[in-house]
Amino acid sequence: MSFLGIDVGTTGCKAVAFSVSGEPLATAYEEYDMVRPRPGWFELDPATVWSQVKQTIARAVKEASKDPVTALAVSSMGESLVPVSKDRRILGASMLLIDRRGEEYLPLISSGLSAEKLYRINGNILGIQFSLPKLMWIRDHTPEVYQKAWKFLLWSGFVSFMLGADPVVDYSLANRTLLFDVDACRWSDQIARIASIDLEKLPDPVPAGTRIGSVTGPIADELGLAKGTAIVAGCHDQCANAIGCGVTEAGVGMSGMGTYLTIVPVFTGRKPPQSMMRWGLNTEHHAVPGRFVSFIYNQGGLLLKWYRDTFARAESEAAQRMGREVYPDLIREIPPEPANVVVLPHFTVTGPPEFISDSSGVIAGLKVETTRGEILKGILEGVIFYHKALLDSSVETGIALHELRAVGGGSKSDAWLQISADILGRPIVRTRVSEAGCLGGALIAAAGTGVFHSLEEGVRAMVSLGDRFEPDASRQRLYNESFERYRALWPLMKDVLRT
Repeated sequence: MSFLGIDVGTTGCKAVAFSVSGEPLATAYEEYDMVRPRPGWFELDPATVWSQVKQTIARAVKEASKDPVTALAVSSMGESLVPVSKDRRILGASMLLIDRRGEEYLPLISSGLSAEKLYRINGNILGIQFSLPKLMWIRDHTPEVYQKAWKFLLWSGFVSFMLGADPVVDYSLANRTLLFDVDACRWSDQIARIASIDLEKLPDPVPAGTRIGSVTGPIADELGLAKGTAIVAGCHDQCANAIGCGVTEAGVGMSGMGTYLTIVPVFTGRKPPQSMMRWGLNTEHHAVPGRFVSFIYNQGGLLLKWYRDTFARAESEAAQRMGREVYPDLIREIPPEPANVVVLPHFTVTGPPEFISDSSGVIAGLKVETTRGEILKGILEGVIFYHKALLDSSVETGIALHELRAVGGGSKSDAWLQISADILGRPIVRTRVSEAGCLGGALIAAAGTGVFHSLEEGVRAMVSLGDRFEPDASRQRLYNESFERYRALWPLMKDVLRT
């Protein structure tokens, strides 16, 4: 008996089978590219991604055949929707959160609902990144897609649906649409009326861990899964990451080091809207019942991919031909001391507190002797400084963090984890399984089929911790000096960089 966690992200998908003790038995991964049909448009082709997802599942299932998969759950990025028909046909592209379409609808939404009222209902601050304004754009600019669509599914629900599940969405991903009532745990009629959205086109919300169907018929044969393999409702990828590194209680946070560099604190009960809104912090259901999470994020991993493709494309392609990643080689080039360059990581849509959709990045302090390693060090520092600024400023919310658990591809780097600990002034613990999102999905699948009585019991059985990185006081002082230069940069460039 094993459990399959499937994680569908912005640039790639993974499938990992785990034993009941949390041992990874099989892993598969496929990468795909964003589609950019016009400036400011960022999409995924669902047919291409679905094909890649099937490949990852089939490879993982085959490799784990000695311990067959009995249940699976899918975690995924938030916000992006896939239009589907009742007979499981894909009807259109999936706009990503950084896509700027729908921006013209923000004034209409805000005129019908104050910022505080929206937050009290949905726990989010109005922005272009959410599903709602993009769904309004689809309705008005591609009415044939909107009218034909039976449901618009978040990616976790889409993959589960294509595998044979009912069309549903868990509470955490439902929140990312901007249409969900956090307290009532249902779609908000009030928000839908203001936006003129037909709620029948959205899937039914369910708690993460709900059994939502089984893999049957031709798709089971195609993927090598046993007919009747249980499909359990997954969750937002950041919540799955948190589960996979044992972050279920307040005081400990998850540091997800993937395409988005994200800190996820856990808390109980809703915090005062005014203080949360001041710092751009959302409130979202955790996959753990009775817990909430918030997100402090930027596109850190996306900047590293940009750096790789811009400064080391040939080396990256050579490494790929040899079946390995080039990132460890690039990280070895960074200097041990703080960088002399300062990087403002606003290369695309920013996260909290301002959610700027029309900014640009900055690399300041370049000289003819500046090495590419120093530029990379500046990027690493810049994305962590972004987090430090918000963590230092948001103490009034009552959300405290005394330790972070690191997961994702970036967590494999000792250097990056030590830089993070030194800048943030908090210990960072690496989990033994770096692909915590898939482990979180597997945990949800196991608990959802009764193998564990709760997710907490599953965490105790399946999650184990590894190396611990403590802040170094001397380096922390040096980084504090660099941080002050970073803090001065955005006010100076704010008006210049808006496009």
